Amino acid sequence: MNELARRMAIGSLLVGVIGSAIALLIDPRTWLLCYLAAFVGWSAIPIGALAVLHFSYLVRSRWTEEMHEPLMGASLTMPFTGFLLAPVLIGLPWLFPWISVEERHGALQAIYLVPWFFIVRSVAYFAIWTVLALWSRDAYGDVDRMMRAGSVGLIVYALAASFAGIDWIESLTPDFHSSIYGLLFLTFQLLAGFAFALFVVLLRGAPAWRYGEILLSILLLWAYLYAMQYIVIWAGDIPDEVVWYERRASHGWGVVLWVLVLCQFVIPFFAMLAERVRYGRGPLLIIAGATLMLRLVEAFWLALPGKDASGLVLLLAIPATVLAIAGAWGLAYDAVLQRMELSPRRRRDATITAS
Repeated sequence: MNELARRMAIGSLLVGVIGSAIALLIDPRTWLLCYLAAFVGWSAIPIGALAVLHFSYLVRSRWTEEMHEPLMGASLTMPFTGFLLAPVLIGLPWLFPWISVEERHGALQAIYLVPWFFIVRSVAYFAIWTVLALWSRDAYGDVDRMMRAGSVGLIVYALAASFAGIDWIESLTPDFHSSIYGLLFLTFQLLAGFAFALFVVLLRGAPAWRYGEILLSILLLWAYLYAMQYIVIWAGDIPDEVVWYERRASHGWGVVLWVLVLCQFVIPFFAMLAERVRYGRGPLLIIAGATLMLRLVEAFWLALPGKDASGLVLLLAIPATVLAIAGAWGLAYDAVLQRMELSPRRRRDATITAS
């Protein structure tokens, strides 16, 4: 990160903290909801980067080598990213309705949706991801260790990330059930992690390689899972599940939904059918940057409608929480990059030239 970017991160943090303090005084509950959504959107970058890093260890090539530094750097911010969840854990009573025993439905929720257990799980997720990130860092350069780290890491990551999505977002509405929600959260994070690394390497002037094909594949998986969830729920006509969609398609949230559909899938999909876009550095840089911003849009679309968050305070709380977390995480990422030391020998041994 250059000096300009570092100053922008500091400025973002200061503005976000000041705005958050004002919003917190006006409406603490709304600020906490916005903070949770902003956290989910930004934390998807290091968590998703860890998954893409493990994948790159299994399919080593020139393009994976280009992405290694931003993927590894983002993954190693995991402990600090977990620290950013602290306000959510402190504010559990204002966020999650299942804090009240009466709001827990069934024997499983009575055991699973318990405050202390929620906190333990959240801490465990980041502990697991941190261990995986450190393992991946130490394995880099040794092909056999990279294969083991990538194979085991993807399995463990997928399990932890699926439950994290259910805990942090789906449990905001405990009467909603979707067996595909965990997979949706995985694609949410994969898009964020890959788009971040892609944006960084293209911004540095790296060639486009076949990045467009990979991004298009992840977008198709993301859209497919959302379509399947919608079709199954609407066909089943189960009131609680249908209401979940109705809340996210009314009171202005329908506009947000169409922004996601058009800007995250329809436009990029048809654009990347053209080779000059799919293999073009400039167009891919734009699509990657838009994908990162739309992860935040999706996070707010998932979290806020179910809690009936509204009012002018949102105009302050949303940008304030986004700027605060973005600035804090950006500084942590910069600190990690400054401490990363990759020897030329390990870098060379880990690279397999693309055929």
